[in-house]
Amino acid sequence: MISERAEILRSAQILVPFLVLPVLAGALWLALSNGPAPGGTTLLAAGAAALAWYLLGGAISARHLHRGLAVRRELARAMPAVLAHDLPALAVDPQGLILAQNALALDRLGDLVGRPVTDLLRRRHADPQAQWHALGIGLARSGRGCSDLGEFGHFAIAREAGGLVQLWLATEPEPAALIPAEPPRATDDDFDLLPVALLMLDPSARILRANAAACQLLGSDIAGQGLAALLDGLGRELGDWVGDICAGRTLGGSEVLHVKAEGPERFVQVTVARGRGDHATAVLSDASALKTLEAQFVQSQKMQAIGQLAGGIAHDFNNLLTAITGHCDLLMLRHDKADPDYADLDQISQNANRAAALVRQLLAFSRKQTLKPQIMDLRDTLSDLTHLLNRLVGERIVLTFDHDPSLRMIRADRRQLEQVIMNLVVNARDAMPEGGDITVSTDNVRLDSPSGVGRATLPAGDYVRVQVRDQGCGIAPDDLAKIFEPFFTTKRLGEGTGLGLSTAYGIVKQTGGYIFCDSTPGEGSCFSLFFPAHDRAAIDEPAPEPAAPMRARREVEATVLLVEDEAPVRAFASRALKLQGFNVLEAACAEDALSLLSDQRLLVDVFVTDVVMPGMDGPSWVRTALRDRPDTRVIFMSGYAEDIFSEGSPVPDAAFLAKPFSLSDLTALVTRQLEAAH
Repeated sequence: MISERAEILRSAQILVPFLVLPVLAGALWLALSNGPAPGGTTLLAAGAAALAWYLLGGAISARHLHRGLAVRRELARAMPAVLAHDLPALAVDPQGLILAQNALALDRLGDLVGRPVTDLLRRRHADPQAQWHALGIGLARSGRGCSDLGEFGHFAIAREAGGLVQLWLATEPEPAALIPAEPPRATDDDFDLLPVALLMLDPSARILRANAAACQLLGSDIAGQGLAALLDGLGRELGDWVGDICAGRTLGGSEVLHVKAEGPERFVQVTVARGRGDHATAVLSDASALKTLEAQFVQSQKMQAIGQLAGGIAHDFNNLLTAITGHCDLLMLRHDKADPDYADLDQISQNANRAAALVRQLLAFSRKQTLKPQIMDLRDTLSDLTHLLNRLVGERIVLTFDHDPSLRMIRADRRQLEQVIMNLVVNARDAMPEGGDITVSTDNVRLDSPSGVGRATLPAGDYVRVQVRDQGCGIAPDDLAKIFEPFFTTKRLGEGTGLGLSTAYGIVKQTGGYIFCDSTPGEGSCFSLFFPAHDRAAIDEPAPEPAAPMRARREVEATVLLVEDEAPVRAFASRALKLQGFNVLEAACAEDALSLLSDQRLLVDVFVTDVVMPGMDGPSWVRTALRDRPDTRVIFMSGYAEDIFSEGSPVPDAAFLAKPFSLSDLTALVTRQLEAAH
């Protein structure tokens, strides 16, 4: 079909010059007359201009007429090819006007004759003028071009022999015919050779094709299976997700899904994008390491949060226990053992001590308990524990010790390390209800380079290793990652608190060591402890001094400034010091203490202060007070060791008293500080 509007436009261009013939005739009449009429000169100039325009218009019209005839001739030669083409075909003139189209183009693209070809290009391209310009450049250079109109087809473009009419011939069928029974395959098998795992999915998430990398990731025989049979964890049907993407209702997206296959838990990241037709292409990548890292981070955050909670609770409990045990000590001073009330007071004291031991476990887990590390030989520590451990394991368990003769020293808190070993041995005993062997071995280990053990990395260096090995039931792999969590236990209800291993973990980590567990269900478990090795000191560290016995009341000879924000603790400590003959000044906070010390006439021999208080903390106010009173002795009290004590006392020659403390602990330490000043 040829554009009638185009023919009318060309005919109008040809007839325009003939419309000025009357003007031209008038101009000639004026030129041949005897004399010019008024205004004749103006009319003559106008006539000359009209004549020039007439000549120019005639030339242009002749050119358009010639070009139009050439286009008509080329269109006549091109029409058989347009009409005979078995796919949509168009004929386009040099200005981009569609001159003709075949029946298939009319059915599938609509009536385009007489419309600019940019209307067709606009269906696919955001800037149709730029695309038309690019096609013109390609045709000028090679005489051929192509345009991809997406769902409307792919057109090959060529010029006729004269170089005027363009033939737009579709080379692909429309979308309904584009969908083959099987997805298209690359002739050179590039799909299978790509190193990225690729899947081709239909709208129901059925796998139409999988390349070699995808088969290696999900299994060799996955073609034809539904994606939901292999993966889960999206929170909605995979078929709905893929179907929405194929239909264009949602954009493609990326999700981390769980692999259902048996064996170690694995995850894959699936990125789905809409493909040609209604197929979807999925790109898969192994996300197991990412999920493991995420789980480790969540676990670390959870352990840290529980540790902070345990530390805060333990600090508050230590204040309460200090007040309970202290006032109990004060009552016991007024009752002798023959008194009927003495037994009740003794029970209160013993239960308070048991509560203090439980608080120490919480502090050990949170790694905030007060440690007294010393250079020690593990062989001596385990030798002293042998009798107690044999009683703990019973008669059906054989406990064996195996020591390296050249075992090096470690630096640790002896009492806390004994608790770790006892916890591990008791757990080994409980894992063998029918009896068996428990082996505790020690040896030296040297690492020349960092070594990964479990989830941690041991730095290069020298270590002393302690291993506690049993022949029990072992630990399931799912439980192995949770055994150091507080309150987690594999024992039956009522048989374990779940604090044993978490306490051991906290003590070992605060000591600077590492603890790991290897276990095989049905064969037993092995706990390995690594401590940095130390050389034996030239002079052994002095043993801690035993608590001095309480002295009888004496005359007032020293003044103690007691600073404690907990009123019950302050009341007990004040009475305990007054019973020993000390003059006691009390302050509820650091600011009150500094206010008292502003009186320079006041003489104070010892500062006894809590570490953590509202407002200014203990070390801060003490450093301020010592500027004017440098000879005053200092004792810090705390429910747990704060970070300021990690590298030693914040004040030279200061002593530290851990809560909960007894009456004799407090008075003995104050006495020692006074004696050290003289």
